[in-house]
Amino acid sequence: MPEIVLEKKQEPAKLRIYIGAAPGVGKTFTMLNDAYLMRHQQGIDVVIGLVEPHGRKETADQIRDLELIPLQEIPYKNVNLKEMDVDAILARHPHTVVVDELAHTNVPGSKNRKRYEDVLELLDAGINVMTAVNIQHLETLNDAVSRSANTTIRETVPDSFLKRADEVVNVDITVDELRTRLRQGKIYAPEKVEQSLANFFRKGNLNMLRELALRTTAEQVGNRAAEYRRIQGLEQAPMPEKVMVCLSTRPGTERLLRVGARIAGRLATNWYAVYVSRPDDKGHGDPEAFHRLEEYKRMARDLGAHVVALTDRNVSDALIRFAQQENISHVVFGQSARSRWDILLRGSVLNRFLAEVRDVTVQVVPIHKTARRV
Repeated sequence: MPEIVLEKKQEPAKLRIYIGAAPGVGKTFTMLNDAYLMRHQQGIDVVIGLVEPHGRKETADQIRDLELIPLQEIPYKNVNLKEMDVDAILARHPHTVVVDELAHTNVPGSKNRKRYEDVLELLDAGINVMTAVNIQHLETLNDAVSRSANTTIRETVPDSFLKRADEVVNVDITVDELRTRLRQGKIYAPEKVEQSLANFFRKGNLNMLRELALRTTAEQVGNRAAEYRRIQGLEQAPMPEKVMVCLSTRPGTERLLRVGARIAGRLATNWYAVYVSRPDDKGHGDPEAFHRLEEYKRMARDLGAHVVALTDRNVSDALIRFAQQENISHVVFGQSARSRWDILLRGSVLNRFLAEVRDVTVQVVPIHKTARRV
């Protein structure tokens, strides 16, 4: 009888994310040092897909003899810009690749729109990835950080990407040590130091960012521990909580999505982004509104939501029915400034929902007329 050989099932590729409270805490330095030790102490085939030392000599020195995959040149507006060469990494197919600056937006004409999408492609191909990101680039923290730091964070990574991680490493140093590094010219050029100390590197802002980084890492560890206990049957899984975000075409709705994703992340649960259209809606009657809605749907999917489109003559009825059918436990509504006369004439979806749905936590997020671009 011929021998039967069972093929060993390949394990999914592993993702390790190094998180820091701010630039200069040492994420890239630590990641490169770990990669070097993996290569020389464990004999693992590690290469560098992309690294950004930002002129910091001590970081650049950490590259040492690690293999660098040459970057790809992409013509853009009469200049050649360099991006990570995803196809070259796929062809080389190392055991592990180092990919810095996770939140980066690729040059138009690149294979993927965002670098985290490059990472997902590498993971799908069975290549382990080590990557680094600052906490302010997590999508659901964008609004809070923008308010605290008085700056606009344009490049973000969906929180669902963080959930994909097998390991999250928080690279932490004290606020005073970080500000000292800034004064010593180890983070930015000398001409930027004083302005940075007065703005993003203010003690209050850095303390908030550090707390967010520590809390996010703790949540990730807690969620994984709870999932392990559930799989091993060590505790009975409770009734899952569910989150619903009520979408609209109004500018500023992206704030609702971040709040909903953050709540779902804390609860380690599924969430829905729900939009209700009326049967007589033309759909393309207002091109700007249609475009905004499509952007909100894309953003919701990036953040890990199930996007649900409902059709009903009465928006309140549709939302109430969906919430009851799906046993929704948390609902996020947007609230714009409306006159009492307008509410009397048109009614309030929020008031109707509160009147008819019980045992649901409702969070109302103010929506302003002007909002940051999605």
